[in-house]
Amino acid sequence: MPTKPRRSAARNHLLVWGGFALLLIVAPQIFHSGLGVNMLSQMGYLIIICLSYNMQLGQGGLLSFCHAIYAGTGGFAAAYAVNYVSGADLGLPLVFIPIVGGITGALLAVPLGYISTKKAGVTFAMITLGIGEMIVAIAVMLPGIFGGDAGMSIDRVYGKPFLGFTFGPQIQVYYLIAFYCFVCTVLMYAFTGTPLGRMLNAVRDNPERVGFIGYNTQRVRWYAFIISSFFAGIGGALATINVEIVNATDALGSVASGSYLLFTFLGGVTVFYGPILGAILMVLAYVLLADLTSAWLLYLGLAFLIMVMFVPGGVGSLVAANVRMARFGKLRRFAGFYGALLAAGVVMLIGVSAMIEMIYHLQLNAASGAYISFMGLRLDTTHAAAWAGAIAVAVGGGAVLRWVGKRYARTWGVALEEIESEMAQRAGAAA
Repeated sequence: MPTKPRRSAARNHLLVWGGFALLLIVAPQIFHSGLGVNMLSQMGYLIIICLSYNMQLGQGGLLSFCHAIYAGTGGFAAAYAVNYVSGADLGLPLVFIPIVGGITGALLAVPLGYISTKKAGVTFAMITLGIGEMIVAIAVMLPGIFGGDAGMSIDRVYGKPFLGFTFGPQIQVYYLIAFYCFVCTVLMYAFTGTPLGRMLNAVRDNPERVGFIGYNTQRVRWYAFIISSFFAGIGGALATINVEIVNATDALGSVASGSYLLFTFLGGVTVFYGPILGAILMVLAYVLLADLTSAWLLYLGLAFLIMVMFVPGGVGSLVAANVRMARFGKLRRFAGFYGALLAAGVVMLIGVSAMIEMIYHLQLNAASGAYISFMGLRLDTTHAAAWAGAIAVAVGGGAVLRWVGKRYARTWGVALEEIESEMAQRAGAAA
């Protein structure tokens, strides 16, 4: 008979995964516009890619700068597979094409991963950076294989419908991506509990001790690298199916690899669901933020800088910390702090954003006139009053944010001490 804690854990897992599956099913019914379904589709395959990247970074401590080549290679393999299958009329349904991308990504990782994982730390990162640039250069040199600047296009609607799905409408493509997203997420979570996954954590934390007890640390990293690249290839194949085109520069380049690193870190590498949050943030930044302002990359860089300085664990660590506070019944005391921090942060952001938008207007769009429209206001970029107002709002919001933040930090520290004391009392009572 399973013990009560085991039954409780199994029930919790069932609720979490059931809720995740339900969310994937109903999400397009809530965000049912063309843009909404397309964004959800992008989130689906980016979740797979970011989770696969965190298998190296968060679980293995391997900072890779070439993860995009495995996702991109999977995308090209999917394009070749679709074009070949549709031309030869082999009857292989589109639903199996992402597996081709995954296998291709894993096969590429066998030799390249073996070379990369010979070293760890900074040396590993530099090796992956060199490999990534080399692969991109090769792709540019071989336009006959990689399609050159135009890339490779596909027609995902081929052959007979699969269970009634033609995969022409975007909603059908979304559910294909959602299916793979759910399955891959479950498998990658299961990997964390396998002996290889546990050993990967040990190699990350103390490779000398792992080697001392007889394990080959390089082989552990290599195996995990291959598995990670397999899932990255699936994500890249789904990306190709979604947009029906793949380009070497966009799919394999350092910009793509940097994006996976940036948003996986922003989401949080210390918790499993952190990269899921990072993938969602990536789509919101690239689709919505980029549409709102031409300075979106500057905002993104500032957000990354703030997270590194003040929340190095990412958004996921914030969620985990507050869940822990709620579990011990101490979250209620922070409601006022969160309201004040949010209000002060929004005020400071308005002031900073006004200055950024005025600077960008003066540098890029001065010929269109001196005025800009900002949050319903008409600001004169050449008038000192507009600049003084923006500076005053930014400084005022920042001052309040700093004042509230100090008191929040002190209250948080007291709550942590109370939690540690309660845990010690429970341990003593159990003993």
